[in-house]
Amino acid sequence: MAFDIDMIKDVYSNMSDRVNKAREVVGKPLTLSEKILYSHLWDGTPSKAFVRGKDYVDFAPDRIACQDATAQMALLQFMQAGKPKVAVPTTVHCDHLIQAKSGAAADLKSANNTSAEVFNFLESVSNKYGIGFWKPGAGIIHQVVLENYAFPGGMMIGTDSHTVNAGGLGMVAIGVGGADAVDVMAGMAWELKFPKLIGVKLTGTISGWTAPKDVILKVAEILTVKGGTGAIVEYFGSGATSLSCTGKGTICNMGAEIGATTSTFGYDDSMERYLRATDRADIADAANEVREHLTADADVYANPEQYFDEVIEINLSELTPLLNGPFTPDLSTKVGSDMTEKATENEWPLAVEWGLIGSCTNSSYEDLSRASSIAQQAIDKGLKMKSELGINPGSEQVRFTAARDGILQVFENLNAKIFTNACGPCIGQWARYSDPKNAPKNSIVHSFNRNFAKRADGNPNTHAFVASPEITAAIAIAGRLDFNPMTDKLINENGEEVMFDEPTGWELPPKGFEVEDAGYLAPDEDGSGVVVKVATDSERLQLLEPFTPIKDKNLMGVKLLIKAFGKCTTDHISMAGPWLRFRGHLDNISNNCLIGAVNAFGHKTNFVKNQLTGEFGGVPDTARAYKAAGVRSIVVGDHNYGEGSSREHAAMEPRHLGVAAVLVKSFARIHETNLKKQGMLGLTFATESDYDLIQEDDTFNFIDIAEFAPDKQLTIEVVHADGSKDVIKANHTYNQPQIDWYREGSALNVIKKENAA
Repeated sequence: MAFDIDMIKDVYSNMSDRVNKAREVVGKPLTLSEKILYSHLWDGTPSKAFVRGKDYVDFAPDRIACQDATAQMALLQFMQAGKPKVAVPTTVHCDHLIQAKSGAAADLKSANNTSAEVFNFLESVSNKYGIGFWKPGAGIIHQVVLENYAFPGGMMIGTDSHTVNAGGLGMVAIGVGGADAVDVMAGMAWELKFPKLIGVKLTGTISGWTAPKDVILKVAEILTVKGGTGAIVEYFGSGATSLSCTGKGTICNMGAEIGATTSTFGYDDSMERYLRATDRADIADAANEVREHLTADADVYANPEQYFDEVIEINLSELTPLLNGPFTPDLSTKVGSDMTEKATENEWPLAVEWGLIGSCTNSSYEDLSRASSIAQQAIDKGLKMKSELGINPGSEQVRFTAARDGILQVFENLNAKIFTNACGPCIGQWARYSDPKNAPKNSIVHSFNRNFAKRADGNPNTHAFVASPEITAAIAIAGRLDFNPMTDKLINENGEEVMFDEPTGWELPPKGFEVEDAGYLAPDEDGSGVVVKVATDSERLQLLEPFTPIKDKNLMGVKLLIKAFGKCTTDHISMAGPWLRFRGHLDNISNNCLIGAVNAFGHKTNFVKNQLTGEFGGVPDTARAYKAAGVRSIVVGDHNYGEGSSREHAAMEPRHLGVAAVLVKSFARIHETNLKKQGMLGLTFATESDYDLIQEDDTFNFIDIAEFAPDKQLTIEVVHADGSKDVIKANHTYNQPQIDWYREGSALNVIKKENAA
């Protein structure tokens, strides 16, 4: 029986009328993405066609999912909204605060001890406000959502960029900052710029060593880390329907790495099989009644160039296994000799120290079964592991079933370490080194989604490569980055040459899924009596104080805090790893603000000039000095600023430390929205080369901020240390409601004001 089945049936009951009306107002056949978007308008029945990439539209998402690291700040904000209960079905999943070190049992016990305060807060606040709570160890948010909450044709938002994983079950599922989630929890509309549409036509079928992971690795190579920005990627074609549901989830999951708003597939037989296997036959039956509306109109897929803004075609029969990395998820290399050549040229270590299988991207039963078939071959053929191997099952249901069927025992027979059903190394929760900053240069291979510098283990010298679970297993056994399991032989313990056979596995467990305790706690029907306690002296939790509006007069004499050089992801702006423990305490976590960003002047991290004293120091310390002096500051950045995780801390920390504006060449979508939500100015250079005009001692005057208005450039006077000036133009994408957020100090302030009216 599905969660929230009545809500799902309501969505389907309205779908036919809304899709037909949307087709009428748009005046042409509809993509799946458009059907879901138009059937989830805040105003209900569609009455106008929206311009892709331009019109801001209010939507009514069906549900919300939050992981524990971001849920803290989201729920702290919701507590200020004055609402007794969340307005839509919402869940919290405890998966980020469990560090991988010794193995599942020990690591979970350690997390429950060290993070008890946070887990208790999340459980109590969930209980009070009608939120479903998934305990530590229950699983990784996106795998749990796919197994329990995702449904074809639905719309979901989540406070994690990989919320998009649910596209594997035909949803439009979008990662957002916590402030966006708070809007919807409070019963308000959720605003999104109507996305552009990228169609990916898949033909042929994958076979042998090629996996669904290779599809998205190829798409990342084609589109790069920013090629999907502002767009929904919709997969279709005979190749799409040939993929398993969890394989589709893998592809959608890593769509976050190309900047896509989300990715999705049309409802098909593999999704129906997955729904029935996960005890949701009622959803499958309901979906079958509206099946025609859960995929695009026939003419769209027959003539995709007429309906998508961009079309890519990939023949799965010709696709070969790929390794993407290091340091960016879009640098793609074919497995084997191509890697030998590229690694040698770039001095990437060819010896592989670790292979890691799991994360929200590749931790399904199918993934583990295919990887275990390679592990079993190693045992049968007398091969010894040349690398360390770690496994993160995606959920307790997957773990329990895989253990029952002997899959985990196969890995353990190779001395692999089975970690908790949690994110672990994928998000930097990995106790690999005692001193990661001074750790040696090395290579690892994993089936995760991101591989930014220092991402997994805090070591800037770790070269991380992304691959499918089966390729990860084979390379970990061989111990070499350039090992090609399709052609290369290995020497076993008897001195014999052996080769791997192709991997095998099961789309779904032959004996069905099974679990003793999935880890779910339902909230009280009436949570009014639940007390949420936050200790005043806590170093991990802090009740929020509303941000005050940035006054126009304070935007004269703004000091440059840092001019970030090159890639500046949310990992650079607000690091994860050991900093996760402060995600519920804004002041404490602000001590990591921009410490990973490379300063364009001197190319050092966390070393900037304080213009008030002339001394150099850390970014947070310098920002605090400006704030104490009543001086606002500005951050300048490069392309795709804020790429990566949805963490709104990357916007809240600068705001807390007195940063008034972020001026960059281009933004990643979620981060730009997060800045707006927190009442800051998120601006882009009208002329990109003006980035080069910015000097270390610059002061900025926002000379026409009083005239801040939609579709109107802002003029900034940049005063250099020698008294000379440059006047630059800055673009923005603020509409009037977003300008209201800015004028009121934050979007949350607007919500509180409206609730009090």
